[in-house]
Amino acid sequence: MVKGLKQESAIMAISTSVTESAANTFTSETIDLQLSPLDNQVFVITKVDADLQTPTLAAGTRAALDVTLSTVERTTIGNLSNNNVVAVFRKMVEGAAGLTTSINSIDEAPDQSAPGMDYLAIVFTSDMFLNIVGDNNGAALTGNARIWGYVAKATSSVYAAGVQQELLG
Repeated sequence: MVKGLKQESAIMAISTSVTESAANTFTSETIDLQLSPLDNQVFVITKVDADLQTPTLAAGTRAALDVTLSTVERTTIGNLSNNNVVAVFRKMVEGAAGLTTSINSIDEAPDQSAPGMDYLAIVFTSDMFLNIVGDNNGAALTGNARIWGYVAKATSSVYAAGVQQELLG
């Protein structure tokens, strides 16, 4: 257990999805955790799984779909160099020139867990965000995620520092 936190719930799974508002358009979906800030409640993320729709396959083109989970609302997809991005998933396809049946596919959706660690991330505010953007797709695409974790109560000092870092970091 993380010092300064006391687990208040069993491990739970939160399932959610996000669909682009239009093809290749950044879109974000709010995940309401219903935490109580008066009780210094936080959500401790232990694992994130994702299932991404396959990008549009077209002859001689590469198409991709990126999905991230963040602790604050973003205006871009972000990556792991951003402190507020918890997990990153990417699916990419490439059609051979002249053929739409040949495909090179890259599915970068590795296991987003924290081996040997107590947690992947801690969310100090009541919301998380599932973000999506496609590249070179013919239609709006969808990404699904399952977030594993538990509710914990933080000490006042840990809670104050965590909220400040999450909102300003």
